[in-house]
Parts: sequence; structure tokens; C-alpha cells
Amino acid sequence: MIPVSPSQRDSFLRMAVAHFSELNPSFVPHSDWRQHYFETIHKDSRYSLRWILSEEQCAGFILFGIENHRFLPRKTGVIYELYVVPAFRRQGVARRCAQQVMKELWSLGLSKIQLEVVEGNTGAAAFWRSLDFRRMSEHYELTTGAP
Repeated sequence: MIPVSPSQRDSFLRMAVAHFSELNPSFVPHSDWRQHYFETIHKDSRYSLRWILSEEQCAGFILFGIENHRFLPRKTGVIYELYVVPAFRRQGVARRCAQQVMKELWSLGLSKIQLEVVEGNTGAAAFWRSLDFRRMSEHYELTTGAP
């Protein structure tokens, strides 16, 4: 894995659009997303955005970081996104990447590592369970005005 550099912004955003479109076929990157997503990640030292390489080719990306616990003096590792290009799937690329990132996060003395899986993404859920993650909650959102 190697860091995504500022000069690779457009390449990253193209791959991120592919990723989010797989998760949600109606995903449309709004102007604020195009303008701020990469820049917000890149300027904050709590986040790490890296290319995943396989045989010297770009096979995807991983975005992870550290968050302060809301109420306690603890830090949590978070894996925000892990995307592997379809041509590189089922070759152990994601597993090796995830294990490397988990090792790096644990070395920072965190209390836990967490992530979210989009509802219905059974493949991702099975993948993370195979790495000993367990389902801890359900996440709900309200995306329209008051009922």
C-alpha cells in the first residue's frame, strides 16, 4: 500500500465513484462531494488514504483513521472504506490489506477498530466476520424532513 498523493486526486475520485456506485447504483457525486471529499481526507492527519497494490498495479484503495471516543478518553480505529477493483477480487488482496491496516491500527494502542457495512452487502459482511469483526449495532438515518 502506498499513500494517495494530491496529484492523484482525480484518479482516486474516479475510483471512489465506482466504489460508491457499486454500493448504491443511484449514487451521484454532488458538487460538495467533488470539491471537498478528497481535500478533507487529505488535509487531516487522522486519516490515511492508500492505494492497494497487487503485482505493481493499482488494485483499489483503503481509507482508515483514528477517532476520539465521544465521551471517554479513548481512541478508536475506523476503517471507512475498502475497495478492490473487480479484476483483483477473490485473490486475497482485500484480506492482506485489511490485516496490514488492522495491525497498524492496533499498534497505536486503540480500544477497538470499527467499521460499517452497507445493509444488504452480504459479501462485505462475511468478509469482515472472517477477520473476527462482529456485528455490534444497527445504524439508522433520517434523510428527509420531519415526519
